[in-house]
Amino acid sequence: MSKKKKKDLEKSCQCDETCTCGCNEGNECQSECCKEECKCDNTELDKLKESVKTLQEALLREKAEVQNYKRRKDEEISKTLKYANEDMILEFLPILDNLERAIKLDDNNLDDEVSKFLSGIKMVYTQIKNMLEKYEVKEIDTLGKPFNPTYHQAVLTDKVDHKEPGIVLEVYQKGYMYKDKVIRVSMVKVNE
Repeated sequence: MSKKKKKDLEKSCQCDETCTCGCNEGNECQSECCKEECKCDNTELDKLKESVKTLQEALLREKAEVQNYKRRKDEEISKTLKYANEDMILEFLPILDNLERAIKLDDNNLDDEVSKFLSGIKMVYTQIKNMLEKYEVKEIDTLGKPFNPTYHQAVLTDKVDHKEPGIVLEVYQKGYMYKDKVIRVSMVKVNE
């Protein structure tokens, strides 16, 4: 046993036993006394080892909790940034609905004042639709499609014989998606 190892053993050992074989001179000891473990009571050493093990496990748990917190925070920030304009778009959709209602008032007579006024509204409506598409706001295609509660809200039902049950017959209010999220469902009439 080397001098360093023997000194380390003596430091960890609380008993008064000392080696008398002369291995202090730096040569490998051949005596049995240096090859054996200390026979003193190691309960305090065992307690310290157990304490170190417990603290290491606690440290690993804390590191994992910090990593999980960072991951959740990053996901939350990413989601917030992705849908940052959602509130503004939701407030803007009723304005778009009103423009569509105004456009529906147009008749085939293009010479009267109302038609000239409505042609300006149509241009504004087209610009708004293009702007919304630029920001990934899309109208949900509904009319003639099967009813889907994720995208539709049935406000009325009707019985039309030549159409399949569960088909959307009429759209009362258009639904919209913002990126991959439904921000407003379509209000529809469904065939029974």
